[in-house]
Amino acid sequence: MRDIPEELADRIESGAATLCHAWVLTRGDGEVMGFTDHDRDLEVDGVVCRAASGWTAGAAEGGTGGACGSLSAAGGLDAEAIREADLMAGLYDGAEVVLWRVDWRRPDLKVRLQRARLARVRREGAGFVAELEGPLAALERVVGRTCGRDCDAVLGDTRCRVDLSAFPGMTCDRRWATCTGVFDNGVNFQGFPDVPGDDFLTATPVEGGRNDGGSRR
Repeated sequence: MRDIPEELADRIESGAATLCHAWVLTRGDGEVMGFTDHDRDLEVDGVVCRAASGWTAGAAEGGTGGACGSLSAAGGLDAEAIREADLMAGLYDGAEVVLWRVDWRRPDLKVRLQRARLARVRREGAGFVAELEGPLAALERVVGRTCGRDCDAVLGDTRCRVDLSAFPGMTCDRRWATCTGVFDNGVNFQGFPDVPGDDFLTATPVEGGRNDGGSRR
């Protein structure tokens, strides 16, 4: 439940509020930066939110209950706001971003819309798009390995060890048959091809075939 100041709620109800977005970003190294989609700089919680940054709100996906929610923001790359060199150096990785809805005539009247983590940034032309994850996003991440029939390595990585120069343009469907038959790389297969699937629960003995407990693949 959002805590909306009573005066701001009254302004919104009357239609007199003049609203804009403001973002307060805190990097891992402690540097705090502010941005707004208003046409003038605003001070929010003691942080100057710059209008010249070009930050705008993008697509948002809200969540209820245990859903993590997501949000995106877009902006320009310039020498004073978000520098491309800093992005490439990873200084913004995992930064905390707080999104506010602010009455630009009274920036002290505001409501927090979301607290998020900067998950990834991608370049688009002369600007960037920042993808933000809600605080529950960590619960959706897979930690460790899962036991599945298919390989969970990436073709050519340090676990797979396939020499990509020997297979130009090839892709892998992560199956045991492909790993052994196409790449001759069964020794590095990172899956569990003999793990029983759902069909094992309804399987019946094969009449007239081999019934020695071996794999059916």
